[in-house]
Amino acid sequence: MARARAKKKAAAKRQAAKPVAQETIEEKKKRARAIVARLRKKYPGARTALNFNTPFELLVATILSAQCTDERVNKVTPGLFAKYPTPEAFASADFDELAQDIRSTGFFRNKAKAIIESAKIICEKFGGEMPETMEGLLQLHGVSRKTANVVLGNALGKATGVVVDTHVHRLALRMGLTQWRKRAQAEKVEQDLMELLPKKDWIFAGNALILHGRDTCTAREARCAECIVADLCPQLVDLVPS
Repeated sequence: MARARAKKKAAAKRQAAKPVAQETIEEKKKRARAIVARLRKKYPGARTALNFNTPFELLVATILSAQCTDERVNKVTPGLFAKYPTPEAFASADFDELAQDIRSTGFFRNKAKAIIESAKIICEKFGGEMPETMEGLLQLHGVSRKTANVVLGNALGKATGVVVDTHVHRLALRMGLTQWRKRAQAEKVEQDLMELLPKKDWIFAGNALILHGRDTCTAREARCAECIVADLCPQLVDLVPS
């Protein structure tokens, strides 16, 4: 019985994948843009769930959000930013003390190092001012394109790319918008999405896909019957980043 169900599932997956394989790039662009238009109706004000007042605060919050829920980060950051209100304050922070301050976010030693080293670079290379370009942000300690896109898009309104976290990567695979499955290939996934979507949609698309990945197309279950874009999606529900 289990084997029969597995075969049926595999057959359905192959059948679903066929239309994607036959799509031209223009057809895929049209479908991707229709998906984003549909998501805009559901999540008209899509933005990062992290709370912040300045681009630097969003940088710190984004670093803390790795392998941690935004809800947990939002509980930690008010007290953290009151204690360390500027890049200079973080740059001169005691490592062990800061690590304990952010302990509940997990991987706290790595995060404390990234925050302190990034703050030092901001103070030493950028005169204490947050860099406002992709090139500048990538000079900070451990800052990836994903983190930089979160900051540039949500804090500064600059569309330099598409945020690709685990939710966006998973949905891009399931929707047949990319073929790159490895987590280390996130930048290739981003390039695919940037090619398919107009620049004006880059910031919104990343934020909306994250929301959709949290409440509908989750890692545990793709609730296709409830999905607002199900008719635009090949529903490759077994495809997740590996």
